[in-house]
Amino acid sequence: MERNEVSMHELKVYAALKKRHSKWATHADIYQDVADVSPRTIRAHVLKFVRLGLVDQAEVFPAHRYRLSDKAEKRNKGYVTRLETAAEVFGIEVSP
Repeated sequence: MERNEVSMHELKVYAALKKRHSKWATHADIYQDVADVSPRTIRAHVLKFVRLGLVDQAEVFPAHRYRLSDKAEKRNKGYVTRLETAAEVFGIEVSP
């Protein structure tokens, strides 16, 4: 279920994915970029982004890989707009 609120942790995970944009990343890779967010929280936010269509998932062994989808804005423009607005409010850079 989609919420209207965007948390700081969610925004940091989004910013890390956007920074890596076209590169595949594991949860551990994302954790290196946002070490102040717990690995469990990172996994939860990444999976939420997958469900919302913002992130592509490659189910490979030994760890799934994720990247921000090129179609994220088409798939869920409203949520991308909320994330971008929250980034502006919190002063977090989310440019690739």
